[in-house]
Amino acid sequence: MRLHTLEMSAFGPYPRPEVVDFDALGADGLFLLHGDTGAGKTTLLDAVAFALFGAVPGARGEVKRLRCDYAEPDVPTKVGLELTVQGHRLRLERSPEYERPKLRGGGFTTQPAKASLTWLGAPPSGQPEDGLVRIDEVARTVQRLLGMNAEQFFQVVLLPQGEFARFLRADTAEREKLLERLFGTQRFADVERWFRETRAARTGELVQERGRVRELLARVAQAAGAEPAEQDQTGQVVLDTDWLATLAEGLRGAAGRTAEEDERAGRRRAEAEAELERRRELAGRVRRLQQATRQITELTEATRQHERWSAELRAARRAVPVVLAGQALDQATTKRDRAARAEQQSVEPLRGLNWPHLDLPVPRLRERVGALREEAGGLARLVAEAGQQQADLTRIDEFDRKQILLAKRIDELAARAAELPGRLTAAHEQRDLAMQAAARLDGLNAQLAELEGVNGAAALLPKAQRSAVDAGKKATAAVDRHQETRQTLLDLRERRLAGMAAELAGALAEDEPCPVCGSAAHPAPARPVALAVSDADERVAEQAERTAQQDRERLRLVATEAERAWVNLREQVGGRTPTELADALAEAVDRLRKASDLAGSVPARTEQVAALEAEADGLRDRLTGAELDQASVMAERTTLASVVKDRAERLAEASGDHPDVVARRRHLITLAEAVELLTETRTALEAAAQVHQERAAELRAAAEQAGFADPAEGLTAARDPESVTALETRLAEAARRRAAAEAVLAEPELDGLAIDTDAGLPAAERLVHEARVLAEQAHSLAEAARLREREVGRLTDLLDAAWTRLGPAEEKHAELAALTDVVNGRGQNARRMSLRSYVLAARLAEVAIAANQRLARMSQGRYSFVHSEAAGAHGTRGGLGLDVLDDYSGQRRPAKTLSGGESFLASLSLALGLADVVAAETGGALLDTLFVDEGFGTLDAETVDLVMDTLDELRAGGRVVGLVSHVEELRQRIPVRLRVRKARTGSTLQLTAG
Repeated sequence: MRLHTLEMSAFGPYPRPEVVDFDALGADGLFLLHGDTGAGKTTLLDAVAFALFGAVPGARGEVKRLRCDYAEPDVPTKVGLELTVQGHRLRLERSPEYERPKLRGGGFTTQPAKASLTWLGAPPSGQPEDGLVRIDEVARTVQRLLGMNAEQFFQVVLLPQGEFARFLRADTAEREKLLERLFGTQRFADVERWFRETRAARTGELVQERGRVRELLARVAQAAGAEPAEQDQTGQVVLDTDWLATLAEGLRGAAGRTAEEDERAGRRRAEAEAELERRRELAGRVRRLQQATRQITELTEATRQHERWSAELRAARRAVPVVLAGQALDQATTKRDRAARAEQQSVEPLRGLNWPHLDLPVPRLRERVGALREEAGGLARLVAEAGQQQADLTRIDEFDRKQILLAKRIDELAARAAELPGRLTAAHEQRDLAMQAAARLDGLNAQLAELEGVNGAAALLPKAQRSAVDAGKKATAAVDRHQETRQTLLDLRERRLAGMAAELAGALAEDEPCPVCGSAAHPAPARPVALAVSDADERVAEQAERTAQQDRERLRLVATEAERAWVNLREQVGGRTPTELADALAEAVDRLRKASDLAGSVPARTEQVAALEAEADGLRDRLTGAELDQASVMAERTTLASVVKDRAERLAEASGDHPDVVARRRHLITLAEAVELLTETRTALEAAAQVHQERAAELRAAAEQAGFADPAEGLTAARDPESVTALETRLAEAARRRAAAEAVLAEPELDGLAIDTDAGLPAAERLVHEARVLAEQAHSLAEAARLREREVGRLTDLLDAAWTRLGPAEEKHAELAALTDVVNGRGQNARRMSLRSYVLAARLAEVAIAANQRLARMSQGRYSFVHSEAAGAHGTRGGLGLDVLDDYSGQRRPAKTLSGGESFLASLSLALGLADVVAAETGGALLDTLFVDEGFGTLDAETVDLVMDTLDELRAGGRVVGLVSHVEELRQRIPVRLRVRKARTGSTLQLTAG
């Protein structure tokens, strides 16, 4: 990571925009940020940290107050950082959340936090070309590029004021937390927790399984009615098979004995029940004889009563006409009394109305009713006007409400018309964005087509490579074959030349000249040799050599074309992996999809703009219409109020003593109705009295005809239908009972049977009861024995299955428990260190080794770090101890006993060692920039030289080291590249020459 430019505005003590050029500062690899105490030197490091992670180190980050108090209200608070990391140059911009004055009105408003990342070159694979604007996406991308989080960065790159000594003085618990954050050992803690949770879960399951076995043992003992089996002294569950076999044998014997007893008791019960049935039959015949005899006696004694019932029944039948006439008289009396009460009730309303003519006869009352109704009819027209008067008053109220609503509507329309320009502007901006996306579609389609072609090439690359390799192999083999055939041809030619004399000699003829020398004499012609080569052999070899050469040329061309195709595909792919190409293609598809979606919204957003413009025109029209409606309502209300006033005067005159005309008319109608009701009730009363007299005469005549002395005697003899029916029923029942009793006495089976015969039924019932009780007891015992035997068998099967499962579970749990103890630092763990502590201890040992290389030089060989695996005080976790070995005394010392300067040297060495180990742990990322803030004031001149030599080593290989200090001596040793000055309204920066 290398920083290039830092820009600040209204940040910390800097009220105005400030720029720091790290390229110029780091030209020599080492520079000094100098200034007075409190001038804002550390704020520069805070700005770098805020730009990268949105946070500042140390206690300053807890306050979250980053805006400059001296800044003008219109100057925004923001930080910009340009840097290169992993070969990618980018620019980060961040703004914190802060309060600013409102643009309109008084008070403050909250300015939200913002972040953006812009690529200043080709973006990494999988990243959008137009950068990122979401805070969480920017944070994840920065952390992924740097390979570390903010906490690690503050311990590795920014060594802030007082913070890098914290690790040296930390106790075991603090050091453990810091190492966990730096090295990301949470996964080892997760492993420890997984083992503990798994063991707890398995322990619970094992306890349940043991409890299930114990429960089954207890249930077997309970079901068998025996004592439970004894457990061993260790509390483990033991299965006693002999005890189970003894229980089963005893239960089978008990079941057989109870079954035999159940069968004997059943036979005794059947015999007793048969005897009881015989005696019950005899008792029934005796009981029937006694009942029939008793019934004849009772009926004979009740003969006089039956005669009285017959006389009463005859008199009741003669009194029926008298009863009917009496009922008619009662009805007439009821009607007369009801008419009298109705007449009295109709008088009461008239008395309440103080009407003085209550004693008038019926004809005069009818005349009064007609006069009252005629007067009420004359007021009907004015009643209609009274109703209209009320309606007009209601309309005046409605006009008033309508005026209020129209005024409110006018205000609302005016407010909506005021806010429409802003909405219309936003709609125009959205439409422009969509149109811009539509303009980018061709380029994005071209990029997608190119990536699809590259992906197709990547898919063909393996096959092309194999083809090139195969073609090369075939071309090489063709070269070998051609060389072999050529060598064969040369060998044949050499052999033919060697045997050419014999070939010529074979062609010589007697007395023919030699074709070589011309002589006709052939004194010693050469003789053929073995394996002689002929001309035909040579021609065959020549043909084979030509064929091999043609194959060689053809296959060489094929291999060249395959190699060229492979090279072209490789150049087209450009060394990118299939995963990278697939990610790039997916990203291009996603960009095209988003742009297409945005471009597809052009018509909708254009319609939205048109709709908003139409809405603005409509609002203006509705506002004008509402104002016209308001004027019209006011005019109508004025006219209607005048009409209402004139009508009110006429209605007041017609109301008289009543509240209004309606009340007066209602009074007349009510009075007419009351008089009319009185007329009707008096007429009905006179008619009812006449009918009552007629019914009384009819009753007297009916009594004389029935033979009664007077109506009262006839009514006394009368009986209601239920009584008559009851008398008839009693007489018929008595006759029936006598006939039934006489029929029973005449039955043959009762002939000769004495009425006082004893059947002995109680004794037989007692014997049956005793036999049944004994039989039920025997059956219950037999059934219980059978059920007990079956239940014990079922539980024994369950117990065997549970015991079979328990054994392997015990073994697995013991193995898991032992491994959990080892992982968590107990049991067979000789170091008594948990897995996480062991890993952290190893990392701390690496840090100590890396730190000792610098501490030994800066302390001239006096001090070195000693890593301890011993447990701390009060049982704290071991493996994280860090002491200092003093070579002068040969003794180990706690780090807290070092002086201020010694602590600075030790802390700086430890921080640099920690930086090296963390950098290697996070992937060995090269950290080209390092800042050290303060601490040099505690060192003497010689020690400063040693520290500066160490820092000079850090800038080897292009690393830039920045020191932040106000110590004057450092100005003599390091060129002041950046000076911080304190002013009354903030701080300023000045880049000075070296």
